[in-house]
Amino acid sequence: MGSEESTSSAYPKLTHVPQHVAIIMDGNGRWAAARGLPRLNGHQAGTENLRRVIRACVEFGVKILTIYAFSTENWGRPADEVEGLMHILEEVIDRELDELHREGVKLRHIGRLERLKPALREKVLHSMELTANNDRLLLCVAWNYGGRDEILHAVQGIIKEGVPADQVTEQTISDHLYTAGVPDPDLIIRTSGEMRISNFLIWQAAYSEWYVTNTLWPDFDKQALYEALQEYGRRDRRFGRLSHCEDYGEQHAG
Repeated sequence: MGSEESTSSAYPKLTHVPQHVAIIMDGNGRWAAARGLPRLNGHQAGTENLRRVIRACVEFGVKILTIYAFSTENWGRPADEVEGLMHILEEVIDRELDELHREGVKLRHIGRLERLKPALREKVLHSMELTANNDRLLLCVAWNYGGRDEILHAVQGIIKEGVPADQVTEQTISDHLYTAGVPDPDLIIRTSGEMRISNFLIWQAAYSEWYVTNTLWPDFDKQALYEALQEYGRRDRRFGRLSHCEDYGEQHAG
């Protein structure tokens, strides 16, 4: 995968790198259609691209990468496409797990595993167990994931634990999400130009910076990621407060 020190001169060191980047990997189908290929070829190309983006994240100093791989709504797609996506997931685990482990990537699944076939579910669980102690990059894979479903799951867990209503805080809910213990994303990237949240990290994204590009996911390369990180570095994250410049001006006005 390369090391952080291997950043070439073509990519000057970033001055402000987001700790946690999340990506809605959109546009695989359109990428395939533009080439006269079946949709699954687009998903395969998107999977191949993921390896390159993971490598670039490590090089640029990103510590957490969350990818939206399969939503709770994606079950409504044609059965052959869903089956193909499951096959791709299994193939990726079989082919990439050992290298990811060697490179210090920790894998975490967010979403529900119940609908996966038992053999595939076991492979996902094994991948998390094998990489549990790695700390170079945390890769969160949102598979059979939906933001509303996640909040519903969290609320159900809180009720089952018998937590009194007046003791439920934002932290209580965060602690019951699939992402418990993971910092909220600093930057969310959506490829293919669509201007939708698509039920992705709707609790965690409350103050995330968004970056939307018309580039289709299979074409979203290292340069495209670098440009997104550059843009993030130019943002003034206020979290509902005044910016540093505005605050300084008010304190020194008149």
